[in-house]
Amino acid sequence: MHNMTDDLAFSAARVPIAAAIAAAKLAGRGDEKAADQAAVDAMRTMLNQMPMKGRIVIGEGERDEAPMLYIGEEVGTGKGAELDIALDPLEGTTLTAKAMANALAVIAFAPRGGLLHAPDTYMDKLACGPGFDDGIIDLDKSVDDNARALAKAKGCRIEEIGVCVLDRPRHAEIISALRKAGCRVHLITDGDVAGVINCTKPETGIDMYVGQGGAPEGVLAAAALKCVGGQFQGRLVFRNDDEKARAERTGVTDFKRRYTLNELVSDDALFLATGVTQGSLLDGVRVVDGIAHTHTLVLNSFTRTVSELRVKQPV
Repeated sequence: MHNMTDDLAFSAARVPIAAAIAAAKLAGRGDEKAADQAAVDAMRTMLNQMPMKGRIVIGEGERDEAPMLYIGEEVGTGKGAELDIALDPLEGTTLTAKAMANALAVIAFAPRGGLLHAPDTYMDKLACGPGFDDGIIDLDKSVDDNARALAKAKGCRIEEIGVCVLDRPRHAEIISALRKAGCRVHLITDGDVAGVINCTKPETGIDMYVGQGGAPEGVLAAAALKCVGGQFQGRLVFRNDDEKARAERTGVTDFKRRYTLNELVSDDALFLATGVTQGSLLDGVRVVDGIAHTHTLVLNSFTRTVSELRVKQPV
């Protein structure tokens, strides 16, 4: 598969960088919608400059709900590779509005048909980083059993296993079980894509991510893990018949299906994330004397490369 070259990767990096800079200008202003819209506008502008036939499969919502970057929208110059795109122009709108850590601009590319068109519902998620045998974690096992399996595979005590969980009342039992088992639980307030991506880098101290979050974000996170050889499992969660009907429109027929990483991302993928606010994984945007300093993570499953870009540009 020839589309996911490093040349494309570095060309694509301009997309989340532009979104991050636009959103960062509104950090701490208390206006989530304005920050999100700024990121959307900047990302869309840059996408339309890319030499590709791009199609949004995970975006800001359905066409009637999202004036820009809606699901099914065509982007790019119309010439070049046919690519499917999953994106979150501002993952962590609340984090940005409050100038809190770990807000990101995130995007993933794959050849046409390579990304699952996940419905806008919740998903139970379980992820770990690279270096483990396939099947080391299992969504149908208890969280503490999964943590013990990782500890055994790493040759360490369970007290050395770090698990990232979104701090929500629905996760109270998960958090309690992990702490009872002896794990270090890293709670995050928002941004579960960032939470999953932490598994890709050992220096974060996070070995596993578990919990319920947005299904579209699950596909984005799975794209990142695919690039580094991590593992991901997900199962859609439906709160009402309307959500089931929405899922059926995207082609989902088995509501209890457990999705593996390769079902969510079935081809090679390119994943990019730029820090908006300062974070554990990426530095946030800093503007010094009219120059924006950005920090971007570039993951490419085709070339098996992990790169970090630090770019300076006038604003």
